[in-house]
Amino acid sequence: MNLFGNGRKRSHGARAVVTGAGSGIGAAFATELARRGGRVVCSDIDENSARTTADAIIAEGGAATALRCDVSRIEEVTHLAAAADDWFGGPPSLVVNNAGVGAGGTPIGETSLDDWNWVLGINLWGPIHGCQVFTPILRAADPEQPRGIINVASAAAFGAAPGMAAYNVSKAGTLSLSETLAAELAGTGINVTVLCPTFVKTNIVESGRISAQSTQLADRLMRWTGFSPQRVARTCLDTNDRGGLYCMPQPDARIGWGIKRLTPTVYTRAVGITTRITTP
Repeated sequence: MNLFGNGRKRSHGARAVVTGAGSGIGAAFATELARRGGRVVCSDIDENSARTTADAIIAEGGAATALRCDVSRIEEVTHLAAAADDWFGGPPSLVVNNAGVGAGGTPIGETSLDDWNWVLGINLWGPIHGCQVFTPILRAADPEQPRGIINVASAAAFGAAPGMAAYNVSKAGTLSLSETLAAELAGTGINVTVLCPTFVKTNIVESGRISAQSTQLADRLMRWTGFSPQRVARTCLDTNDRGGLYCMPQPDARIGWGIKRLTPTVYTRAVGITTRITTP
């Protein structure tokens, strides 16, 4: 068991801020962190859903509060950090930049700029804002306190699936952001983990901007191969505790990542050809 230098795991007893905590992976992160003895700020653009998560944690004997935050707006993320500090009585020790939306089903040139701006505003600028605001706070915190940042990306960051350009770009940017931040924070005691799952059983398809045909395919794949958000959250928190940078909880994500790194051109062309053959 690989512990942080002072013998404490980052995910245990954390003062945690989780964005997109109203449902799916975010709610699973918040609930698991509370079960590990942490106090959790449950943030979501839908304050009612964040409150539902917080209330469920409190009902189980945990400590949580709900705050509204639109992660695409830097001023709201700044306010989230200040409000979290007030509630904790000090800075957070773990930040999970999870808030995200789904979009896809149209090729580049047909995807509207409104969809591009919407997806990048939440999926990419959200983690950017989270890292921009919280990194200096974590740097200034007690160095004896285990600290961490988790950014939720996706296997789409390297998957290059056709018809998913805006989503792919947003997740690839989050992956690169996380790698760069990990390099900058090396040796500081703050561990960065980027989560890159494939299919997770959440409502991202229903709540996103995805074509009907793509929605049907995603629903089938999610039912057949998707992991539960609870399993994904647990795996990612354990990875951060071990000091890991990459968390790819499913075998298909790890296989795809390996093939892409070994033979990137062959991989990308194969994805394109396979998509054309299998798409009705």
